[in-house]
Amino acid sequence: MTPRRSWTRLGAALVVVPRVLVLCVVALCTVTLGAGPARAGSSCAGPPCAGAPRRPASIRTSASMAASAWTWPVPERVVLRPFEPPAHDYGAGHRGIDVRASVGTLARAPAAGTVVFAGPVAGRGVVTIDHGRGVRSSLDSVTPDVVVGTTVAAGTPVGRVAVGHCPAAAPCVHLGVRVDERYVDPLAYLAPAAWPVLLPLGDHARG
Repeated sequence: MTPRRSWTRLGAALVVVPRVLVLCVVALCTVTLGAGPARAGSSCAGPPCAGAPRRPASIRTSASMAASAWTWPVPERVVLRPFEPPAHDYGAGHRGIDVRASVGTLARAPAAGTVVFAGPVAGRGVVTIDHGRGVRSSLDSVTPDVVVGTTVAAGTPVGRVAVGHCPAAAPCVHLGVRVDERYVDPLAYLAPAAWPVLLPLGDHARG
């Protein structure tokens, strides 16, 4: 091999090698940039994406509480009047369910929690229990047997059914449930009712 040919081949190699290096650098940058944060709408494995939407706290709380069925406040599981959500916060409706119960029947806590109110409201006895995470239940009308601050378990007696929300001719205990201060249907938390018995239309004026 002559010296001139050797120098020619060496020069060609010096031209090719930088091109190969440039191509390798471009490929490496493309792979690195492509592995950046997941874009909206893309799927990601492992921990949830930072930008992934989450269910509101109130919905998560409601679902988790409903997963473990509550206890009916009285032995009978007959709903005299169902939940009727109002059109707005101050609208007419029925913010709970009326469960048939004789006057004097023990009313029990539907779930574990702490009593945050026990006393009269508009002349009727009410017991309110805080179950944590924004969930509260109220029993109306009852004569309270507990005081504020009492810790109760599901099924703990908290009072006795009295006349008030329902008339003496058709006594009941009214169970209301609030999640983040908004009333929801208590039946979502309870085992199925025995059967519904709806009152005549004229009796639906009570709130």
